[in-house]
Amino acid sequence: MDADDFLADRFEEHRTHLRAVAYRMLGSLAETEDAVQESWLRLSRTDSGEIDNLGGWLTTVVGRVCLDMLRTRTSRREDPLEQRLPDPGRQRQVVDAFLAAARDGDFEALLGVLDPDAVMRVDAGAAGGMRTLIGAAAVAGEATNFRRFSRAYTVEPVLVNGMVGLVGRENGRPRSVLGFTITDGRITALEILNDPERLALLDLSASAE
Repeated sequence: MDADDFLADRFEEHRTHLRAVAYRMLGSLAETEDAVQESWLRLSRTDSGEIDNLGGWLTTVVGRVCLDMLRTRTSRREDPLEQRLPDPGRQRQVVDAFLAAARDGDFEALLGVLDPDAVMRVDAGAAGGMRTLIGAAAVAGEATNFRRFSRAYTVEPVLVNGMVGLVGRENGRPRSVLGFTITDGRITALEILNDPERLALLDLSASAE
């Protein structure tokens, strides 16, 4: 194993903790991943031999990255809220259309609600790792498997980071969360979270009904 692989393996040992720190600060799954990725890039550009406590160093770095992101958010808050977030009733219609098409395995209907450059990210935690699919066709193909999701769990709309999403519950416990980014009536990004540790950090009390 070369030095780069060794450093990457050491970073992976701290990834779950870094995600938890970033999510507590940012409250956004997408921004959390961006912050963790940035901490890896900074580590890769640093002489790791000079770092005595890697876990502490990474925690400090991801905290600083999150603060920078929060400052950027604050500087943009001069814009009216309605210019940054779509109406929840517009979001809900798109999510409902997506779920209906996925349940029916209707590939063409799925393409109709997906942006051509749609991205799907699936986080299954330590057991399943992270997967990314790019493009409406790839995302629609994966989404046809959601029939099993809707049969296995009780599915209900919920607000995820202020956006309409879906939560799948088993015996009342959240097992999977789907977060949607919707632009101009089409889904541009779909975040699927199956990681039990990260699910425990989410506030899923706000219904999107």
